[in-house]
Amino acid sequence: MNNMKIANFLSADDVVPEFAASDKQKLLLELSRRAGAKLGISADRIFAELNKREQLGSTGMGDGVAIPHARYHEINKPFGMFVHLKKPIAFDAVDGKPVDIVFLLLLPDASAGEQLGALASIARKLRDSTKAAALRSARDGAVIYQALTAE
Repeated sequence: MNNMKIANFLSADDVVPEFAASDKQKLLLELSRRAGAKLGISADRIFAELNKREQLGSTGMGDGVAIPHARYHEINKPFGMFVHLKKPIAFDAVDGKPVDIVFLLLLPDASAGEQLGALASIARKLRDSTKAAALRSARDGAVIYQALTAE
């Protein structure tokens, strides 16, 4: 279970290169809108849960990477969305650096193990500086998707 494949919860349609957001709140709001439309959950509800999670501590994990995430009883499997920001934004990350790589992860309420597996697989991939550099230089969603989902 610990080795959950990113392809299981990220589709190529949910990879957005050259994403524009001027600040953390606008970014989370836009991600909430897009995810809500796909999942049939209100954007307000997604946004509220993401914000609640950010108040516990920023999901900015350093080196320009953030993995905003929250749990929802309305979904039964993890849902991911990847965006590469045109311009890095402040995200209250652990190292204080602005963020430009963001992986939104929405998780089912129940399954803690599955959730940790999904989160761990993303974190591992994005912490790898070679992979992160490749994701930053790619301008094409298909190329980014390939890099994210390659085992």
